[in-house]
Amino acid sequence: MIGRIAGRIEYKAMDHVLIDVRGVGYVVYCSDRVMASLPGVGEAVALFTDLLVREDLLQLFGFPTLVEKEWHRLLMSVQGVGAKASLAILGTLGPDGVSRAIALGDWNSVKAAKGIGPKTAQRVVNELKDKAPAVMAMGTSEPTAAPVLPEDDAVIEPAAPAPKAAPKPKPNQSAQAEALSALGNLGYAPGEAAGAVAQAAGENPEADTSALIRAALKLLAPKS
Repeated sequence: MIGRIAGRIEYKAMDHVLIDVRGVGYVVYCSDRVMASLPGVGEAVALFTDLLVREDLLQLFGFPTLVEKEWHRLLMSVQGVGAKASLAILGTLGPDGVSRAIALGDWNSVKAAKGIGPKTAQRVVNELKDKAPAVMAMGTSEPTAAPVLPEDDAVIEPAAPAPKAAPKPKPNQSAQAEALSALGNLGYAPGEAAGAVAQAAGENPEADTSALIRAALKLLAPKS
């Protein structure tokens, strides 16, 4: 499985880009939105990729973030949604827009993508609504940079007493922070998001991030 490609752009077409990786060229298909965001020919680029394997075809699809890649994989798990339709949805809404539409049951936004009819849009929302919070939570944590070692690592200082480790935050505190971040990405005001997450956490203190997001969204949903 090819999960990530980093190299130099050799050429850009309407729906794909050729990336040279140490002399080997990889054709990577991207959504319109991603294509527009890529740098120019001759410049460096890195994309997360998903490999589609068929009897007579191998195709790579590229995404700037792991969240977008995961949405692509989930969208294609829905009956009637292939790679082309998935890219159309992501190209129209972006990963945050897809998260918002599915979490709120807004199939009309999904239907706005080229080639997506109302039945397919409704199927996407219905089949993925329980999986949306887990994908949304993926975007709440940033990768940690590797520590920079000192240049002169040959000098060994006398060992000092190890400082006492700071108490780890309770798992629920971390889950609440991630849930707040996810709701903020969906456009909710900090106040209303914090209130919903606090209420959800109070009702279920052991809830993880995904469960908190689901519960908060239910609390924030318009009352009919």
